Amino acid sequence: MPGQTRWVYAFGGGAADGDASMRNLLGGKGANLAEMSALGLPVPPGFTITTEACNYFYAHERAYPESLADQVEAALGAVEALTGKRFGDPSAPLLVSVRSGGRASMPGMMDTVLNLGLNDATAEGLAALAGDRRFALDSYRRFIQMYSNVVLGLDHHLFEEILDNHKDRLDVTVDTALTAEDWEKVVADYKAAVEEELGEPFPQDPKAQLWGAVGAVFASWMNERAKFYRRMHDIPESWGTAVNIQAMVFGNMGDSSATGVAFTRNPSTGENRLYGEFLINAQGEDVVAGIRTPQALTRAAREEMGDRALSMEEALPDVFAQFREVVERLERHYRDMQDVEFTVERGRLYMLQTRNGKRTAKAALKMAVDMAADGLISREEAVMRVDPSSLDQLLHPTIDPASPRDVVATGLPASPGAATGVVVFDADEAQRRGGAGEAVILVREETSPEDIHGMHAARGIVTARGGMTSHAAVVARGMGRPCVSGAGDIRIDEKAGVFHVRGRSIRAGEVVTVDGSRGDVLAGAVQMIEPELTGDFATLMGWADSFRRLRVRANAETPLDARTARQFGAEGIGLCRTE
Repeated sequence: MPGQTRWVYAFGGGAADGDASMRNLLGGKGANLAEMSALGLPVPPGFTITTEACNYFYAHERAYPESLADQVEAALGAVEALTGKRFGDPSAPLLVSVRSGGRASMPGMMDTVLNLGLNDATAEGLAALAGDRRFALDSYRRFIQMYSNVVLGLDHHLFEEILDNHKDRLDVTVDTALTAEDWEKVVADYKAAVEEELGEPFPQDPKAQLWGAVGAVFASWMNERAKFYRRMHDIPESWGTAVNIQAMVFGNMGDSSATGVAFTRNPSTGENRLYGEFLINAQGEDVVAGIRTPQALTRAAREEMGDRALSMEEALPDVFAQFREVVERLERHYRDMQDVEFTVERGRLYMLQTRNGKRTAKAALKMAVDMAADGLISREEAVMRVDPSSLDQLLHPTIDPASPRDVVATGLPASPGAATGVVVFDADEAQRRGGAGEAVILVREETSPEDIHGMHAARGIVTARGGMTSHAAVVARGMGRPCVSGAGDIRIDEKAGVFHVRGRSIRAGEVVTVDGSRGDVLAGAVQMIEPELTGDFATLMGWADSFRRLRVRANAETPLDARTARQFGAEGIGLCRTE
């Protein structure tokens, strides 16, 4: 396209217009999708609208570049050719996902729309194509809810209440128990709710849906939670976000389909072992949002957790073997721990995302030391991999093993460490009280991106639902907050300001202690012990000493301060005292 700015870069079919080096233009997600496609990995085809288009959008009063529509149309045609499906065609409908992707990872902060392209006609076409009307209507109701929330601005609780009412009527607890006829009624109620709220029907034109979703993703770059996250992590507003439009693959097509999230190493401890969760007959949002309790990836993890549900290794052994091979290849290629999302559609694996995974300071240390020892990275690179400010996490106390433990509730050890504080149930209250210097523990049914400010203000986090890769777990690890997720026995009554668990009641304002390393919530304040900075910490600091040029002197006011400084490697002590 001579003389014309290029706004769109395609990927898929074993080729790509971009690569991993282009994250500033394509965002991290788009750059890595291009890289995986070029590597020949199983990536659904799609295209990326650049971060420059986002900056144009904001510089021109939320208008699109003149040539963008034609470039999107051409890229969409290429996806149709690769998939053999057509966007908006009821006889062979192509559905797409529309997802954000800035150059810096911002998990859950911006918006996503799945199953886009569904309407009354294409839903029936999808049912015929898949031979499964239940699956098609399940996908349609998901799309209506997500699009209505993200693009049309309706509260997702409106739809959750409708679905809960249907479940109560049918006396079922899980979504997978609903039949095609049940979903048909849910879809009708969802559409009626949209029309009642907005005064017009749910949009049926797939092209209008697509541009509505693109605009919503660009707009989400400036939503309050994204702005808060950028301030917290020093991410410039001028970077913008890319938009990734990709052919849908479906993890909700029965028991040979699944979706999941995985890390190539444990992001809490750094252990060199595949770590993650998946769900049979589900879509990706079900895992990260904590809507259903996920299953372990490996048999060993399932046995350690005492879980009765089959692991992916046991339920889908052939796909799991392929998956393990793919993620090991990705870690070697990127030379870092990878956080991946994947879908299995009727026994066929698809990779939807890879990125360098967020990790605790303890895990960062172990991974850096282990990868250097294995020759994957140099010792100098290992030292540079560890953010100096994150080492503060290692200086916080942990629970004394000899201290009595009055365990109130048990869940998953989603983010290590320990913290004591008063129970609060609302993110705004957590921010208010935490900002005033009070130690608070945020207790939620599940967290969402809208809770980011409260999570940042809290000393620890507890959720009743969700797994080790839920929103709460991932964000807590990135913040260095201890977190217990999936504490399923907890029943929260937010209006009354209390949670109940196994005959006990803990009210807002009562003190609890979170042990994120063991997955326990303890009553009251528990004795803590100071950490010992040995092992990987000592190894890494020794490597740093071997090639540093600056000598270190510490200021100290007491003999204890001086001894501590010497233990941390200070080569001299300066007295800092005024009378």
